[in-house]
Amino acid sequence: MTEDKDGNKQSTGNEPHQYQAGSSTERKEDEWKLRAPYRIHDKAENFDVKWRGKCHCGAVQYELSREKPLASKYCHCTTCQRMHGAPFQWAAIFHKEDINFTKGHHDLGWYDPTAKSQTHHLPCKVQCAYCRSPIMDEGRNMILLFPTLIEGINTPEGRKAFEVQSHMFYPQRVVDIKDGKPKFKGLADESPLVDEETGEEIPESEPKKDKDS
Repeated sequence: MTEDKDGNKQSTGNEPHQYQAGSSTERKEDEWKLRAPYRIHDKAENFDVKWRGKCHCGAVQYELSREKPLASKYCHCTTCQRMHGAPFQWAAIFHKEDINFTKGHHDLGWYDPTAKSQTHHLPCKVQCAYCRSPIMDEGRNMILLFPTLIEGINTPEGRKAFEVQSHMFYPQRVVDIKDGKPKFKGLADESPLVDEETGEEIPESEPKKDKDS
């Protein structure tokens, strides 16, 4: 893989297919398959299924054991806009142990948007290696799932469970959303609030620092 003068990746046609997870488990580079969120839960673990999700082609399917995400947010950053081909990303935060892949465990691909690399380096984007549907963002401690992949998301129960609490990186938006929910300049609860009409920072809205930090 090479880069042009603008930093864009160009294939030489000879790279190993690092985006294809593969079915082997014995190599050192396969250790990720034994760790959350990719570790397959044994039936004896009594994984309590609350929701099911899958990619567009159905090659990758998973279960969730949590009734509601830890948080649900809209991200308006330019990276999410470009990676999803959409005005913003709808992200639901879960613990890595909350997910259990039932199909396509070996058919995942990764992309590190910081290094523009297809290696499994955190944080990274995870997608189906066949239809390219975004599956989740894997962080160092949590995962961000995309509710539109969840079966039943368009039911009253689904909408209530995954209801959005706030917006992140709102000044980078390409569409205005006047829903009255908190709009943050950067990460939610870690950056100042901004006006939903203008996107300008609200005075004295900087999060208070923990005295012990």
